[in-house]
Amino acid sequence: MSLIDFSKSEITFKVVYYGPAMSGKTTNLSWIFRTIPEKVKGQFTSIATETERTLFFDFLPVELGTVKGFKIRLSLYTVPGQELYKLTRKSVLKSVDGIVFVADSNQDRREDNIRNLEDMFKNLEDYGLPETPVVYQLNKRDMPDIMPVADLVEDLCLTGKPVYLGIASSGVGVMDALKSVTHEVVSKI
Repeated sequence: MSLIDFSKSEITFKVVYYGPAMSGKTTNLSWIFRTIPEKVKGQFTSIATETERTLFFDFLPVELGTVKGFKIRLSLYTVPGQELYKLTRKSVLKSVDGIVFVADSNQDRREDNIRNLEDMFKNLEDYGLPETPVVYQLNKRDMPDIMPVADLVEDLCLTGKPVYLGIASSGVGVMDALKSVTHEVVSKI
């Protein structure tokens, strides 16, 4: 849930990038960090293994400006996608305000996408947060063996939901998904 600090006139929203291992969650945060102006971003923290895979989580604070006298901040997190870190994924979701689910478009990742999405919704339910806004990024659209968008939408039951096509490594869809989830979480206040 958003953190409101009346003494500093700040509201901080927690946004988590969730999805299978190697789907592009950290790549999204890296792109955001490289793209947004210095004055609005904090330090990008990534705790990765030797093979560049997220071990615990990535974190990037971003300041959006002022609304009705309050500074609006985002705390952007990723979760590790590996099954081994299932409990870590759940703990990072605690008090979340919004989620960008990053699905891997590769044909061979179909089951991983479904399993991770189910895991995410179960974790949200366990925390009593089933109404958390979620936007969906269908990432890696530049790869050779990708699923058709219609198949991904059907597999993940995304009809009528906010879906963005992405190539996080080159920034395609990254800021669109971030803007969408930001709009969702800020409009709840």
